Amino acid sequence: MTAQSSSRASKPAGDLVQIEFDDNTLLPQLFGQHDAHLDRIERELGVSMVSRGNRLAITGPSARASAARAALTVLYDRLKRGLDVDQGAVDAALRHAHEGGAALLDSEIQTRKRRVSARNPNQAAYIRALRSHEMVFGLGPAGTGKTYLAVATAVDLMMSGKVERIILSRPAVEAGERLGFLPGDLRDKVDPYLRPLYDALYDMLPGEQVQKRLLSGEIEIAPLAFMRGRTLAHAYVILDEAQNTTPVQMKMFLTRLGEGARMAVTGDLSQIDLPRGARSGLADALATLEGVDGVGRVAFTQADVVRHPLVARIVQAYDERDRRSAERRSAEDE
Repeated sequence: MTAQSSSRASKPAGDLVQIEFDDNTLLPQLFGQHDAHLDRIERELGVSMVSRGNRLAITGPSARASAARAALTVLYDRLKRGLDVDQGAVDAALRHAHEGGAALLDSEIQTRKRRVSARNPNQAAYIRALRSHEMVFGLGPAGTGKTYLAVATAVDLMMSGKVERIILSRPAVEAGERLGFLPGDLRDKVDPYLRPLYDALYDMLPGEQVQKRLLSGEIEIAPLAFMRGRTLAHAYVILDEAQNTTPVQMKMFLTRLGEGARMAVTGDLSQIDLPRGARSGLADALATLEGVDGVGRVAFTQADVVRHPLVARIVQAYDERDRRSAERRSAEDE
């Protein structure tokens, strides 16, 4: 198989870097259909690649050729561990080729349906924190895997017997009085707010397992208000969209932590839907718990977005707009 096509740019000048792969059967997946993955790496890094047998030659400026090799090495290691390589994985490997991509290899979660691994250094740090801390705050924009990885960790710990149950919760910010006008019983009213948590669970466990564990109480999905007055022991408890809690709600939730339990709190402080002027319970908790032993935090940025590449650009555009607005307000105050 030749990893060079006539549609590619002329061969750039520079150093020659070679990689030798020990399993030819993985190369079609590594290179992508019609060498699509190699094409993407070439375009992004400005290098040229040609394969012969189990060897791949990379030509280009030294730093770029080394970055291409690092990205391909991470992707090849994913395949050797039984993980897929898709466009998202390629983009993540490219973004973090200079940030020690090999460090991602020890950050992996095994669930009943799939093996989940970190796609960038911040995800790797997050997985390590979820495993080693009793309480972890995962902060950052949509698409960075905050909730998904927390649910994967919870499923892994439940299946291995380290926790007895999983409790997933979100604040239903729009609920309030509006719930009364929605059709159906209470579950029908709140399910739309909890749907992302259901989606993550069904990605980790067979559907019949999810239903069985929901009925038995081993998995519970409930609005934040349902947590009041409870002590949650031997459970993995996840609070999603935590930026939409009030300080009182957040304190109530955090103090539910019981014996043998762990908590993950996820949120995006740039997406607060509380009434104007109301303080976010997530911001309040982060300030209050700074330096408290046993509490970890990992902050993601738009560079960590692992959804469609356009999502990262959208997040960046909004961040830029918010920055300019803040600068204008500051100038007007002066």
